[in-house]
Amino acid sequence: MPFIPAHQPPTQTTALGWHFVFVDHQLLLPEADTDTLAPQAPTLFGAIDAPRHYLGRLDGHDCWTLALAEAPPGWRRVPLRAAMMQFPAPLMALAGRAAQVLEWDRAHRFCGVCGTPTQAHERERSRVCPACGHTAYPRISPAMMALVWREGELLLARAPHFAPGMYSALAGFVEPGESLEDCVAREVEEEVGVQVKNLRYFGSQSWPFPHSLMVAFTAEWAGGEIVPQADEIEHAAWYRIGELPGIPPRFSIAGHLIRDQVASMQERR
Repeated sequence: MPFIPAHQPPTQTTALGWHFVFVDHQLLLPEADTDTLAPQAPTLFGAIDAPRHYLGRLDGHDCWTLALAEAPPGWRRVPLRAAMMQFPAPLMALAGRAAQVLEWDRAHRFCGVCGTPTQAHERERSRVCPACGHTAYPRISPAMMALVWREGELLLARAPHFAPGMYSALAGFVEPGESLEDCVAREVEEEVGVQVKNLRYFGSQSWPFPHSLMVAFTAEWAGGEIVPQADEIEHAAWYRIGELPGIPPRFSIAGHLIRDQVASMQERR
């Protein structure tokens, strides 16, 4: 399912299209017994009076996103995270893109400098203030993720908002003037009190909750004892790679990071 991103629709749009429609930040899926989407005619959503945003073309069909006040007949609301877990990779990525575009559009209806209502730019995805010229682009917030390891063990932690029994790698947002490497070292020491070395880049993932770019690393333990950060980390501990607690599913980069590191450590033993 090849995807070609774009922000302006072509002169001739496809009769059927992928429609990522949200109501109160929840994605609409057909009421029929299905957990995915298919190209649909826009008339299925009734008289659309909300602005549509063009995302590009997936598998030969145009892609759109919009927000409605209520779900039309034949559609049900599903939390975005739950929907993404069921989608194939191309649809998962597009659903996240759609949610971030809508959130950016909602949050920048007024200029953050002078308060004037903004206008959509004709040639790019941005909103411009007609009074002072301030331009607002979709916001991306870089965040690091670090899986700390030592011989035969991984350092995993859980935050208070995690699902019961779920543990993951450490994560935190990059601060102004900070490199990703500096962020890894700072966040790990702040959250669990240990020092790391030998950072290795693993991969990245767009994460639409609400507009993060997760950049994942592995990091070797260099010293220190685990001291969980109050109000941030509920529990953290070293776990043998054959005795891990519950970890995130593979649809998230954390799930890939932990499983791939376990496989790599098992191969080296």
